Amino acid sequence: MAIEREIAGMRCGEVLAELSDYLDGDLTKARSAQVEAHLHGCDVCERFGSAFASAIQTLRHSGLGFGVADSTVFERLHARLGKATQE
Repeated sequence: MAIEREIAGMRCGEVLAELSDYLDGDLTKARSAQVEAHLHGCDVCERFGSAFASAIQTLRHSGLGFGVADSTVFERLHARLGKATQE
C-alpha cells in the first residue's frame, strides 16, 4: 500500500492484517470497533475490505465444501511462498 494512514488509532497495514479475523468475528469487541472506525474513515481500506469480504462470502456460499487440508498442502504452500519472496 502506497500510503499508510492512521485512523482510529490503527494504520492501514494493521487493519489489512486483521481483516480476516475481523470478518470471522475473532477480534475483541474493542478491536473490532477500532477496525470498523478505521474502515469508515479510510476510503482505500473500506474499498479493499468490501471487496475482500465479498470474495470471502462468495467462497463460503459456493458450496465447494472446503475442508481441513492435510499438513502437506500447507508445507508445499509455505515452500512456494518462500521461493516467491526470495526471487
